[in-house]
Amino acid sequence: MTVPRIGVTPGDPGGIGPEIVVKTLSRPSVLPPAAYVLFADSRIVAAEEKRLGLRLAAREWRPEGPREAGVFLAHVPGRSGAAAPGSVSAENGEASFRFFEAAVVEARGGRLEAVVTAPISKAAWDLAGFPWRGHTDYLAQFYPGAIMSFWSERLKVALFSHHRPLREAVAAVRKDALVDFLRSLHRALGKVPGGPFVLLVAGLNPHAGEEGRLGREEEEEIGPAVDAARAEGVPASGPFPPDTVFLRALGKKEAVVVALYHDQGLIAFKLDAFASGVNATLGLPFVRTSPDHGTAFDIAGKGVADSRSMEEAIRLAAVFSANGS
Repeated sequence: MTVPRIGVTPGDPGGIGPEIVVKTLSRPSVLPPAAYVLFADSRIVAAEEKRLGLRLAAREWRPEGPREAGVFLAHVPGRSGAAAPGSVSAENGEASFRFFEAAVVEARGGRLEAVVTAPISKAAWDLAGFPWRGHTDYLAQFYPGAIMSFWSERLKVALFSHHRPLREAVAAVRKDALVDFLRSLHRALGKVPGGPFVLLVAGLNPHAGEEGRLGREEEEEIGPAVDAARAEGVPASGPFPPDTVFLRALGKKEAVVVALYHDQGLIAFKLDAFASGVNATLGLPFVRTSPDHGTAFDIAGKGVADSRSMEEAIRLAAVFSANGS
């Protein structure tokens, strides 16, 4: 049986990423059959195994070797071994970036079908001198159409903009840009299992602007964008009031909410699926998923981190990989 090759990165060494990765990969029998390749400093992995009392039994990864199910390690050396948990540092930021960078190189070269990333600290990346605001921003330099989306059993959300200050996000809501986004999202979703999908576009203002009485963006930008996209065959509707659009989509497997900025989509999504939701980057030639939570520095090193979102991220990556998306 041919199995997908799924790269896994442990995220920030000072957060819960190494813990949830080791917890998840130590039980490969409960995961879909795949070659799981962990891109990490072997010293960090060994220290986490010892702390948790778990063992990955990872073999050295050889990209040219046969596809085999199991856990493999691609050693990416850092400047030091295991980091002190709960700390934000330039060293941790550099390490988490190098792990991710190495996995992306392999995916872009066709040697991985998917990459699953544990949480990084944007502050640590900044301290290390990296300009990107996260994984998706980094990928967008190679794939400008990359789209941040979130998946759970009951709700799916795609973000028109994500890691931008609110003032910038609001200013970006313009007809032409939104038409391009809806077009790209529809095209990307065509490669995802479970479709066809319909797009429910959120308004920007309370009550979706109340016919212009509470804001003009719906009348002048969002509504015309939805109409233009629909004329091209994109199954989009809206704009819907932001406080009810998620109820329209909840439990409907074909519905994807288009949120216009980060918190508009993520507050609703994380309320419903914080422990099990998955962040999936659409519009790439390979699959990329991650847990929908952050580094959780406050509980790092305590052994109490919930690995369910990481497990679901791996499962979704395997499903998407099998579908060729």
